[in-house]
Amino acid sequence: MNIVLFQPEIPANTGNIGRTCVATDTRLHLIEPLGFRLNEREIKRAGMDYWEHLDVTRYINYDDFLKKNPNAKIWMATTKARQVYTEVVYGPDDYIMFGKESAGIPEEILVENEETCIRIPMLEKIRSLNLSNSAAIVLYEALRQNQFSHMQREGELHRLQWRR
Repeated sequence: MNIVLFQPEIPANTGNIGRTCVATDTRLHLIEPLGFRLNEREIKRAGMDYWEHLDVTRYINYDDFLKKNPNAKIWMATTKARQVYTEVVYGPDDYIMFGKESAGIPEEILVENEETCIRIPMLEKIRSLNLSNSAAIVLYEALRQNQFSHMQREGELHRLQWRR
């Protein structure tokens, strides 16, 4: 699975998303310009000590991303979409793109990809959810549809044992 951030602006969001990507063996793709430097303390704090394990690729712009991922199936998360993120079928190698915090994915890109635009339902009184929360919500639905392939599905207690 792949998460794509289009011009992210807030380092803590990218750090949180990076940590989620490490936890799920998901690749992170960052389309520049970024609103921060990747060595900033905030991004490392949010990603904790997992950042070094992150599979991350940077692109100079959206065209560079498309050129280097020519056959990518890209789901575009936007509050403007007509279909809900749970109504589509995700493949194990799909890309889920999220826009920058202040403006989302540019409408010029959205109208060219209407059939792959998805939304998270919410009440009208709020503009959008936090970027890292949105990425986790949609990513975990995609992973669920793919049976959480290669992921640990059970946990162990430290001191006690589960009753079975």
